[in-house]
Amino acid sequence: MRITLKVWRQSGPHATGRFETYQADQVSPDMSFLEMMDVVNEDLIGKGKEPIAFDHDCREGICGMCSMVINGMPHGPHRATTTCQLHMRSFKDGDRVTVEPFRARAFPVLRDLAVDRSSLDRVMQAGGFIGVATGNAPEANAAPIAKDAVDRAMDAAQCIGCGACVAACPNASAMLFTAAKVSHLGLLPQGQPERYRRVLGMVGQMDIEGFGGCTNFGECQEACPKEIGVWTIARLNGDFLKGSLTARGDKRGGGDAA
Repeated sequence: MRITLKVWRQSGPHATGRFETYQADQVSPDMSFLEMMDVVNEDLIGKGKEPIAFDHDCREGICGMCSMVINGMPHGPHRATTTCQLHMRSFKDGDRVTVEPFRARAFPVLRDLAVDRSSLDRVMQAGGFIGVATGNAPEANAAPIAKDAVDRAMDAAQCIGCGACVAACPNASAMLFTAAKVSHLGLLPQGQPERYRRVLGMVGQMDIEGFGGCTNFGECQEACPKEIGVWTIARLNGDFLKGSLTARGDKRGGGDAA
């Protein structure tokens, strides 16, 4: 296969970016998209040119690092697929493919296709954890949990923090990411003591980071490689309302009443 790539190149966060065109020859349909990018970079290095910078790590659809917008879609044309899981058989010989970084004010471009997504880490640091003392690990069946709650918690826990939801949203909102983390913990008994403090802290940090607001476009769940649904956002909104009312009536601002 022969693929024409139109790739975003930007030397630094404050540099002016531009698209550059490259020819990828001898592309095997069995290559992953990242493997194809590796081949392009090997050719550039062989010619004494700067390789294309892009994020990657596990290449198994787990780490969430492979943040590319391919032909206008985060992670490419397939549902429930990360960039590293996208194979070149998804394209045809002679195709022109445009590759861009995830674009959001909260995701400044570091170089070429690599962006700074540490804003998501700071949202997590604002409450995406269990901080209360839980003692030794309890016996597995000591705290019965309804199957529906377990299933939903595990569905939300699949979030890999890739940021595709932000890149897909016209408002660059991080609500699906935040809602997945809030729902994962809020559905389980261990997450109840800090339930409302958690949602207030994480939503507050999300606003500080410059993410846009959610206006229910639904593009986030379409782009999510783990198919996390907007039901998590509805659940976050309910907890945020309860937490706000509780905190308003609590002079200490704890907001953790059941």
